[in-house]
Amino acid sequence: MKRKQRNIGINVYAIFSIITIFCIWEFVTLFEWVPDFMLPTPLQVIQAFINDFSLLMFHARITLIEAAYGLILGMFLGIIVALIMDRFKRVKEALYPILVLTQTIPTIAIAPLLTVWFGFGIMPKVVLIIITIFFPVSIAMLNGFSSIDQDEVRLLRSMGASQIQIFWHIKIPSSLDDFFAVMKVAVTYSVIGAVISEWLGGVVGLGVYMTRVRKSYNFDKMFAVIFLISVLSLLLVGLINVIQRLSMPWKKD
Repeated sequence: MKRKQRNIGINVYAIFSIITIFCIWEFVTLFEWVPDFMLPTPLQVIQAFINDFSLLMFHARITLIEAAYGLILGMFLGIIVALIMDRFKRVKEALYPILVLTQTIPTIAIAPLLTVWFGFGIMPKVVLIIITIFFPVSIAMLNGFSSIDQDEVRLLRSMGASQIQIFWHIKIPSSLDDFFAVMKVAVTYSVIGAVISEWLGGVVGLGVYMTRVRKSYNFDKMFAVIFLISVLSLLLVGLINVIQRLSMPWKKD
């Protein structure tokens, strides 16, 4: 009961914060502190979202497909590299600095090169998403694998357990918290990465749509795209929360 009340309280606070932001936004536009052609009112944004709903859904489908491919491949490669680094310490010493180095390169600077190398199709978008989420996934999973109780490992080894059995019965359950935590970050990064790559080279997608309406100074439509991207990211994070609760029933109070 207490947990339910706490969740309701958190939802009330979140709703109140959103309402406050919209009120401030409406207040700023009402007194024209910012010209309306630069900052449309919330009502104008909602109207633009409704008018262009079918077009937004068309572009959103392409962006989500790109994000899904990049997310799946990025998560897979990140977990594989984390497994290798956890199993072989020399490999960890060799790869860890390289992983850190990849994060010092701005993704927005790589996107045009990927477009030149791979064209205007889906490939450069997927590669950029993989580069974006590869490092946090690898590091989070490596930390999860390393945080196991060594006494449990020694117990299983004394009982003749193999490395695969130790991995299945100890390392996987111990790393689930880190896995779902980084998964929530990765799903948002994948959507944002897809949009950024579409800005710099693409023919369809939310990033392309956003670029077109921005160049034509239709800022109400641009804010509608931003609103849609935020909603999609929140829905994906919510989906991960549901999967986490189903996968980790022992976490329920």
